[in-house]
Amino acid sequence: MTTLADSADTLSPRKVDQLLAHYEESHRDPRNEAIHFVAIPLIMLSLLGLLAWIHPWIAYGFVAASMVYYARLSPVFLAAMAALSLLGLGLVYAMGERVLTISLAIFVVAWIAQFVGHKLEGKKPSFFEDLQYLWVGPIFVLSRLFLKLGIRW
Repeated sequence: MTTLADSADTLSPRKVDQLLAHYEESHRDPRNEAIHFVAIPLIMLSLLGLLAWIHPWIAYGFVAASMVYYARLSPVFLAAMAALSLLGLGLVYAMGERVLTISLAIFVVAWIAQFVGHKLEGKKPSFFEDLQYLWVGPIFVLSRLFLKLGIRW
């Protein structure tokens, strides 16, 4: 099985490769990984929905701040996360008046799934040691997809 560490430049690892390799250490169980592939995008969608419910500009500000973080890591991840964020904002808009109810339900169920996955893994979530791993989770999912598609980040 190819790991994220295998795809990293071994001569001078970039920060993004180091973050992904560290994140991968607590996401090796295939069941946990499968849960993350579903739960992380749902958490991102629900978070956008909850922030937009408070005020749309809060959601836009969160997306903008996230893009600054991703821009510092990789242009490929920046482009992918920008596209996914726009899609997420479109879905939030489509929820209309139900945005709070739908987003809250998704948020709770997806986080429960995440913790079940980590129970199966036997390791605590990476963000318990560093909150930036909340932003690494989405690009971890993308990195797995990119590996399958042969896309280098």
